[in-house]
Amino acid sequence: MVPLGLLAMVFLLLVIPFGWHTALRFGLAAMFLLTASAHWGKRRPDLIRMVPKSFPRPERMVTLTGICEILGAVGLLVLPFARWAAIGLTLLLIGVFPANIRAAREGITIGGKPATPLLARSLIQGLFLIATMAVAMASNG
Repeated sequence: MVPLGLLAMVFLLLVIPFGWHTALRFGLAAMFLLTASAHWGKRRPDLIRMVPKSFPRPERMVTLTGICEILGAVGLLVLPFARWAAIGLTLLLIGVFPANIRAAREGITIGGKPATPLLARSLIQGLFLIATMAVAMASNG
């Protein structure tokens, strides 16, 4: 829920002075930088446990998705790359959703707290997808 809160806070702070597109790009960038930080912090083992068993080398998957989140966040901040970054992040959100499903269904803890229940996680993920797709559709390039 913290990533959603950060996205909303940054968006609300920036929407009036800069407009919805810039506010959403910066909000998403902040959110993805926050979520990327977990890929190397104390939550890393939790993220590794979330990776579905059908994926080989879950440690590598967590590292790769973290790098993609960082690159996507930076891309959102550079207007000529924002569209492609948003498309990439949309695909990333779709790609990592099975890990969120696994965490919810198997009761995997993240940072010592239970994973967000599947319905709530699905709704939040849907909001993230709408936000990334809105940026992609509104960006030139």
